[in-house]
Amino acid sequence: MRVVILHQHFKTPQSGGAIRSYYLARALADRGIATVVITAHNGPKKTDDVEGIEVHYLPVAYDNRFGFWKRLVSFWQFLRLGTREAKSIHGVDYYYAISTPLTVGLMARWLKRATGVPYFFEVGDLWPEAPIQLGYIRNGWLKKWLYRLERSIYREAQAVVALSVDIETYIQKVSSGTVTHVIPNMADCEYYTPSTQKSSAPENLVVAYLGALGVANGLDFLLDCARESLKAKAAIRFIVGGDGAMRDHLASRIENEKLTNVTLLPFQNREGVRQTLAGADAVFICYQNKPVLQTGSPNKYFDGLAAGKLIVVNVNGWMREEIEQAHCGIFVDRARPAALVEKLTSLSAAEVQQMKSNARSLAKRSYDRLALAEKFAGLFREEMK
Repeated sequence: MRVVILHQHFKTPQSGGAIRSYYLARALADRGIATVVITAHNGPKKTDDVEGIEVHYLPVAYDNRFGFWKRLVSFWQFLRLGTREAKSIHGVDYYYAISTPLTVGLMARWLKRATGVPYFFEVGDLWPEAPIQLGYIRNGWLKKWLYRLERSIYREAQAVVALSVDIETYIQKVSSGTVTHVIPNMADCEYYTPSTQKSSAPENLVVAYLGALGVANGLDFLLDCARESLKAKAAIRFIVGGDGAMRDHLASRIENEKLTNVTLLPFQNREGVRQTLAGADAVFICYQNKPVLQTGSPNKYFDGLAAGKLIVVNVNGWMREEIEQAHCGIFVDRARPAALVEKLTSLSAAEVQQMKSNARSLAKRSYDRLALAEKFAGLFREEMK
């Protein structure tokens, strides 16, 4: 069997960033399935062997600091070049298209119509719902066209893989009859392990946010929490690491408001994330207050669980429900940043430790990378029967 994975943002552990597609490709290659990845990078065209995975890198510029319309240009360039590259690969049994962006689904649909090869479509963020709710797309005609495109991509797929139950519910609502599977992001419980580097105590807590510093993340709220922490003279430290369109703004606020309890780190690769998490007590999951952002499946959540960290979320939805049921984290209302300080300082050292232990247990029970890799590979075994 040969599977071609279409993903504009394929990353390896060495490069850092979200490495779900690397895990998926490894899951196939490790089981003897010939695996090809078509992706993009800020460099010349090349083909590499990455641990037995044939990776085609196309010259399509992209940066987390790109604005919405500049990102669209990048997406369309990858659509054009990626389609041509995929057509040059013969003996393909399946395409596996990973969004975002939605245009990768359009690529898979074009390839199916041109070659007769079926495709799976993976949905981690809902497009066009996300840019519409965030106010980037306002033209009524364009909205209708994008919704029609979205439905047609779902309907023509062999199956749709959703990264959360909330995403699966949405897909089944807008495209009834579409076959769906839920395969969430993975907790690498071998790589991330609970740390004994520091003891947890409510008077000395470290809260880490490691991920994209984009508009959708709404990280002004995190700095508001830090400001309230200083006002309350609470010994809570905040670590913010990553890159994105809002990084300069956040750095300016930290400096101008003298938020001495916030450390702003550069973008970290996987080893950097592991080292930073080793010194943290909690992982912060932060988003703007938009319903669509409640459905996501952020990598930082699963890394935090695997590392045995207390989880802080500021959105409703499946993550809040899960951490409250598992007793491994707290919810903080975006309207009350002071609530973060109140809730964290009210916890005893024993309660903090128990929540961290519960987080690790949840990771192993529900999101272990090896178990989910087997589930993913099973999709293709079932199709070949």
